[in-house]
Formats: sequence, C-alpha cells, structure tokens
Amino acid sequence: MTDSVVKTSNQNGVGDGIESTNAAWTFGGSTPKNFDAHVSKSVPKYDDGHDIVLRLSDFFINANSTAYELGSSTGMLTKRLAQRHPDCVKWVGIDIENDMTVQANEFLAADKTNSKDISFVTDDIVHFPYEKSDFMVAYYTVQFIPPRVRQALFNKIYESLNWGGAFVLFEKVRSPDARFQDIMSSLYVDYKLEQGYQPHEILAKSRSLKGVLEPFSTAGNLDLLNRAGFTDITSVFKHICFEGFFCIK
Repeated sequence: MTDSVVKTSNQNGVGDGIESTNAAWTFGGSTPKNFDAHVSKSVPKYDDGHDIVLRLSDFFINANSTAYELGSSTGMLTKRLAQRHPDCVKWVGIDIENDMTVQANEFLAADKTNSKDISFVTDDIVHFPYEKSDFMVAYYTVQFIPPRVRQALFNKIYESLNWGGAFVLFEKVRSPDARFQDIMSSLYVDYKLEQGYQPHEILAKSRSLKGVLEPFSTAGNLDLLNRAGFTDITSVFKHICFEGFFCIK
C-alpha cells in the first residue's frame, strides 16, 4: 500500500515539492511555499527578466507615481521595484490566489527594508478598479487568463495608464507555425532536463497545465495590444519560447 501511494504521488510531482494532477494546475494550496524556487528553474532567465523590468521602471516611476504588478504571486518583483524607487507613492500587487497574497504579505512583513507603501491584494486583474498609473507589469501572468477576456484586460490596462506610462508584458509564446513550435518545445524540454527535472516531472507539469496555460503567439499578443490602443511596442527579451514586450501609451 505504501509503495502504491508513493508511486502515485511521484507521478503527480512536477518538481520542487509541488504536486498537481491532470488539467488541474493551481497557484494556491502548497504551491506558494515552493513557487519562487520552482519558477526560477522552470522559466529560462527568470531573474534576468526581473532585472529588465527594474531598469525599464527607471524611465517612468517618480515620487507621484502609482504602479501595479498584475499577478504578483509571492511579491518578489513588486518588492524589488519598491526598493529601487522608495519615494514612489503606491505599489500594488494583485493576485487572484489568496494563498499567494498571504505568502506575499508574510514575506513583506519579514522584510524591514521595504517601503511601507506596498500592498498585496487578492482580486481579479480583469475587474480590479485601477487608479491612474505610470507603470504596470504582468510577468508571465496573462498566459493564465482565459483568452475570451484578454482583450478586455488589455483595454483596461491601456485606459488605466497615464499618457506616457508603460506596460511591460512577459509571456510564454507559441511559434508562428508547427515546425517552429516543435523545435522550440524540444529546446524547452532540454532546458528543463538540464535544470535537473525528471522526465516524469516534466510530463506531469505539462499535463497539469492543459486548459490552464494558453499562450498566444507573438503576433497574437501584438494584435491584442494594438487593439487596446498601444502603438509604441518593442520586444525587450526573447529566449526560446519566452518573450518580453515593452509598451508605452
């Protein structure tokens, strides 16, 4: 009986102490405790992307700014932004998973070096009542938003920004055709194996994300951004099937 239970558990393990079942990936439950270790290994150059966001923020954040992170998870990026700009009026991290918000607030309370003007809230980024802001970032978040409401989200982001404000979007992206997609998927699997993940963990993660993670292509993301009103857009990061878009209103 014990061996059977262990075997079943291992089949559901996606690595780093996180378990999930078919088409049932969640950012709640026990995931927040292990999330930072897991995502930094699962997403190539994850910390490098954070550094890009931090450097871009220098051009937009001032003492009167309000800034948002959409899908703030454990709050690490929001905290780093606040440390970089201690005079900013307000930093708000929003996540739909309350377990993530709880974890973010626990980390914030334990870190005495951070600005008092940070708040982490549990809410839906599609319906959140944003104030006018100068800087907004969605770091591998929109890919988990149902496709049917993504245009509404981009529209709301555009309307919420002050003129001259910036939106930074990092996403996993699909390739423009099947051959490129097969190659990029293979390269990504190789990357995960090099990070020490076992084949059954990679498969379990892929199965758990069915119907949960829905990446668009580069062109698909650009279409959404253009329809929202963004015309000044450039790519600031590209590695295998991951891309960072930088948009100015």
